[in-house]
Amino acid sequence: MIPPRQSATRKHRAADWKLDSPNFICRLKIISKGEKCLIRLEDRNTGAHFATCPIDSYPSIAVENVEDSTRYFVIRVQNDNGQQAFLGIGFNDRSDSFDFNVALQDHFKYLKQAKQIEQEAKQTANDPLQQQQPKLDLRFKEGQTIKINLKSSLPGEEGYRHMEHTMIYFIST
Repeated sequence: MIPPRQSATRKHRAADWKLDSPNFICRLKIISKGEKCLIRLEDRNTGAHFATCPIDSYPSIAVENVEDSTRYFVIRVQNDNGQQAFLGIGFNDRSDSFDFNVALQDHFKYLKQAKQIEQEAKQTANDPLQQQQPKLDLRFKEGQTIKINLKSSLPGEEGYRHMEHTMIYFIST
């Protein structure tokens, strides 16, 4: 169990947790589709759903860094009835916690850029000077070809990473 936060202004501390005895070891997935992003915790052996953490923004109360480590976080999980609980999660490997952070940052960075592009497109559509300029023809010419080499990143192949051994610590109330 991890102790509750000491005050509203103080962050959780991983040093206060019983790090040698996690309550649950699971697989963590970050699922991003459109504007929605969530963390899904699953049993690492069976894949059974354990908990879900919907994320509206990052950083936010849904996912908080702890004060004293880059490998531990507190997430707010929520069930279908809207009930919420806070769980402490930790990664054995610092690179997994880095990947976790980057995945969340990338999702919200993409959303911000998409909104900016949409706003710029609206401004361009209303600008009479932009409408008068000739459009560029970027289509392939007759007989023109390109070659694309893609590196596969399917499960079991190089480049694919699971965050299999995420440790879960429950917050005592």
